[in-house]
Amino acid sequence: MDKIAVLIPCYNEEQTIEKVVRDVREALPEAVIYVYDNNSTDRTAELAKAAGACICHEYRQGKGSVIRRMFREIEAECYLMIDGDDTYPLNCAKEMTDKVLNHNADMVVGDRLSSTYFTENKRPFHNFGNSLMRFGINRLFHTDIKDIMTGYRAFSYGFVKTFPVFSKGFEIETEMTIHAVNYNMQVENVVVEYRDRPEGSVSKLNTYSDGMRVIRKMLQLYRNYRPLHFFGMICLVLVALALAFMMPIFSEYFRTGLVPRFPTLIVCGFMILAGIQSFFAGMILEVMTAKDKRDFEYRLTRITAEKSEKTQCPGKSEGEK
Repeated sequence: MDKIAVLIPCYNEEQTIEKVVRDVREALPEAVIYVYDNNSTDRTAELAKAAGACICHEYRQGKGSVIRRMFREIEAECYLMIDGDDTYPLNCAKEMTDKVLNHNADMVVGDRLSSTYFTENKRPFHNFGNSLMRFGINRLFHTDIKDIMTGYRAFSYGFVKTFPVFSKGFEIETEMTIHAVNYNMQVENVVVEYRDRPEGSVSKLNTYSDGMRVIRKMLQLYRNYRPLHFFGMICLVLVALALAFMMPIFSEYFRTGLVPRFPTLIVCGFMILAGIQSFFAGMILEVMTAKDKRDFEYRLTRITAEKSEKTQCPGKSEGEK
């Protein structure tokens, strides 16, 4: 098992990958560097290997697919994930890994938004999208994560081996953040500098389609992890609309004894029934979510014991173990 594994997912980053590997080697000389090539059509893998990185491949396209492969294959006490586009200086890498190794952090977030991101990034919709996601997730999940979409993070062994990867693309960062928050894992923020891509390097992120996928993923995870809140809001909206349309009907009935709009009354009745069903569905799913959290704690305990066995000093005899 490695002490520190640096994970670099890459797709067509020949312009920057060699420098990134050298910078990592300088900042964390004790780390093992893994570059996962995701069907690059340029010299990314060749240049990374020449710089001293271990080259692995993921043939299913998408950043989520790459991270799934990395998390399954690599065994380490601490994982540092960084993009291969040279947008993150490595001067904070040591601080981030120390928080995992020495302060029991499960995930350390490299916070770009509190430093130079808004001045360096030249795509205004990205600035707006990052701010929107930070506001939305912190409000919905009652947390204080400073940067939701950053690709610069450090993880513990327990986080990596208990994180189920479902996303295929760039919404993976949102999924990782909400997973850590939902299971009450220790999350810390480290302010990091951000610099825009060098000239000639092209972002693989599509502002609109990837942005919509991220928002959809956030709402999906909110439904899965906070079902009573999610379905309770649906119940509230349905009942409120039904009552709003029913009030004039009741007012007319009490005044004249007549019900002039029976179809509206019937539809409102069905809306109230749908709201009640939504509320009870949320209650049932909330109980299932609570059970899943208990099961997660058992899984995390087993993973922690497994890590302890793998990191025992090899010189110990079986009796000493």
